[in-house]
Amino acid sequence: MAKKVTNKGIYIATTEPNSGKSIVSLGLMQLLLGKAAKLGYFRPIIDDFGHGGIDNHINTIITYFNLDLKFEEAYAFKRSDVIKKKNEDKDDEIISKIIEKYKAVEERFDFVLVEGTSFSGEGSIIEFDINVQIAKNLGIPAIVLASGLGKTLEELIGNLQIAFDAFKDKGVQVLSVIANKVDAKNQASIVSELETYFPTGVIVNAIPLDPILSNPSIKEIVDVLDAKILFGASYINNQAGYFSVGAMQLHNYLMHIKEHGLVITPGDRADIILGALQAHISDNYPSLSGIVLTGGLIPEDSIIKLIEGLSDIVPIISVKGGTFSVANAIGTIKSQIYAENTQKIMTSITNFEKYVKVDELEERLITFKTDRITPRMFQYNLLKNAKSNKKHIVLPEGLDERILKATKQLIDLGAVEITLLGDKAQIEEKIGALDIALDVTKINIINPIESILFEDYAKTLYELRKHKNVNLAMAKDLMADVSYFGTMMVYKGDADGMVSGAIHTTQHTIRPALQFIKTKPEASIVSSVFFMCLEDRVSVYGDCAINPNPTAEQLAEIAISSAATSLAFGINPKIAMLSYSSGTSGVGKDVERVRTATELVKTKRPDLTVEGPIQYDAAVDNKVGKAKLPNSQVAGQANVFIFPDLNTGNNTYKAVQRETKALAIGPIIQGLNKPVNDLSRGCNIDDIFNTVIVTAIQAQSI
Repeated sequence: MAKKVTNKGIYIATTEPNSGKSIVSLGLMQLLLGKAAKLGYFRPIIDDFGHGGIDNHINTIITYFNLDLKFEEAYAFKRSDVIKKKNEDKDDEIISKIIEKYKAVEERFDFVLVEGTSFSGEGSIIEFDINVQIAKNLGIPAIVLASGLGKTLEELIGNLQIAFDAFKDKGVQVLSVIANKVDAKNQASIVSELETYFPTGVIVNAIPLDPILSNPSIKEIVDVLDAKILFGASYINNQAGYFSVGAMQLHNYLMHIKEHGLVITPGDRADIILGALQAHISDNYPSLSGIVLTGGLIPEDSIIKLIEGLSDIVPIISVKGGTFSVANAIGTIKSQIYAENTQKIMTSITNFEKYVKVDELEERLITFKTDRITPRMFQYNLLKNAKSNKKHIVLPEGLDERILKATKQLIDLGAVEITLLGDKAQIEEKIGALDIALDVTKINIINPIESILFEDYAKTLYELRKHKNVNLAMAKDLMADVSYFGTMMVYKGDADGMVSGAIHTTQHTIRPALQFIKTKPEASIVSSVFFMCLEDRVSVYGDCAINPNPTAEQLAEIAISSAATSLAFGINPKIAMLSYSSGTSGVGKDVERVRTATELVKTKRPDLTVEGPIQYDAAVDNKVGKAKLPNSQVAGQANVFIFPDLNTGNNTYKAVQRETKALAIGPIIQGLNKPVNDLSRGCNIDDIFNTVIVTAIQAQSI
């Protein structure tokens, strides 16, 4: 019996040009990030490009997903080279080189997404057969894509069936068929119809046509029409959702403006230009993507001066040619997804996740298991887990710019519900001044002293702290503090967790939680961990933020809590109790404290894999680990590191973070009844984003 080989790749094939293959590539890459520790990308044949140029598809994928892959490694042939070899009857050389290049990528990565050809230029008539042959010789299954644009349902089904049969006849398994660019109102009925034509095991999907994906960006219009950028160069990647020609009177034209619309009007129509800009900043009209001025006409100096006084809110470009000929030319531009256009990339991924049966596809795609968790996989899984059971997080520092920008990202991704604390008018003014485009209708904003909850919260605090000589007046004073108010929201169940510390000290953030949220029954201390996202793995460091000189009993508890945190976030803990000595060789009260702590962990939790005392090099390096502790199940494989004191832990995590450019997520507080987490005052937007996500996941287990 032949030995089964684990599948490590998927082939995306299409039946025609302009099928929208990029949406599938981007969506699959995002999906696979959560499953494959190292994800690769490969294109057997790419379009020709000029001297010094690169292929746009490859550049977009490598750049956006930050792949450890050089451009020349990601493809085998340019189109002209394939045509030449086929004319010389050297088909075998084509396949041999493609296999060789693919295998080189496959060896370096856990899973490889292979994107077929684009059916453009000379030789496109033979491309489908080439794609079938490539998939067959690479020994990987396929996903077949067809465009529904301009086709009847019968024609669309026919195209997909022909493609399906061609792959099947060559022994290539088709996991899924996707009808792309279909009419949105027919999407569900198309899926239903397709399901009657394909075997049960084939995953059938249909993705509606999205104007944001099919229409060009302002940058593409500038490049194709050789336009001159007059204003708003920083917004050149804006996506044109709809086109409209401004040739009528302004009061009539305003009724034709749509969200993300592109205004096309002669350069001397100052009324349309200024009216469109005013509509863009008005709450009563949709936002624009840009303005195209035709006829090579530039507005008069007085109009230019007026526009210059506005912020660069939308790009305004000037082109030669009549208004309607320019509109037609823009309509014929074949838009592409490129690395700088993150709006189109995120829209593609969102549409893929919305309309493709990702859970079924995910289950079929990857048939291997790996113990490694890379930073990209870890972050992907964090976001996915947070979205699966959305929680409500309160952020007391509602006026901080970083908090507001992180809030926008979190809300846009639908990861959590957010409450900001602070004066609503001031927060809204700050959002507008920073041009953060945060929809305040999607968040809660509470001013503690004006809140209807204030009196109840103050009374609750009084009851909880009166044994500490806190009277009602003192409780009210404390409750006016955003840290106390936010913590009380968590205590009372009005929020699931709190994240603070961007402008407050750790003590200011944590003190209220220690006073009335308190520790879990099984925990005697509160401790912390950092998730250290290194180049190829995620490690857990504890305690690097709270306990200066833990006793042996406290070290044991920190280790047990850290193991629980690790498991909650998908990391199977192998615990290293760190010291300056490994095994039985060292003596001294510090190493004895670690040795005692290790024995306590083994006694309390015999199910945990733990080693100590152990030096850091023996914990992470297999060769050193085997030399110093040859029988250890942890040496060389540790992923949870318990430091003997705060001085060692804090310095080590910061040294590793700075020297290796690792992402440090934390500190994540352990041991509280409900999650409250602290930020560094030097935190950035990503730190806030990640800490909120982690807090939300902690809240899921409460």
